Amino acid sequence: MKVKKLNIEGVKVIQLNPIYDERGFFSRNYDMQIAKEGGFHQPWVQENVSLSKTAGTLRGIHFQLPPFSETKLVRVLTGSVMDVFVDLRRGSKTFGQWGSYKLDSRKPEWIYLPKGIGHGMITLEDNMLMQYKVDSTFNPDADTQIKWNDPDLGIQWPREPKIISEKDQNAMSFSEFQQKFVGLEIE
Repeated sequence: MKVKKLNIEGVKVIQLNPIYDERGFFSRNYDMQIAKEGGFHQPWVQENVSLSKTAGTLRGIHFQLPPFSETKLVRVLTGSVMDVFVDLRRGSKTFGQWGSYKLDSRKPEWIYLPKGIGHGMITLEDNMLMQYKVDSTFNPDADTQIKWNDPDLGIQWPREPKIISEKDQNAMSFSEFQQKFVGLEIE
């Protein structure tokens, strides 16, 4: 496993190292010791899988409010996505900035998203299957989102979305988020 930092403070890509032979491959997907050394080990309490059937499905920008904020470890099992992350942490050097990274099942990698990072994605292929670990259980009362196409954020999505949930269409703007919360206070 190799760890690579991205442009948003604390966000990392963990590159896996599959071993291939005539049967297929073997890959260690998580190693606690390497995760501790790389700064991405957490007490993962929940693991989720998400299927998006249609290319162009957009999800996000999602996050949970403190004290239910989640650290996430995200990867794609089939297909590919453009994964997008927004720094919502009050006092962070990269507050209000966004980054993106293409996750592709043919290139096994995780993205580590610390608490206070809003998360979204758009599928680039049909039948995209995503797996993610979280260090906090889902709390519907803390579940929040910021509009995916907010002009203040200026996220450059690689394609126009075909499918967007009603919840994501009606999400608050980044300006409304700042007025309401200033930023997320992460311990």
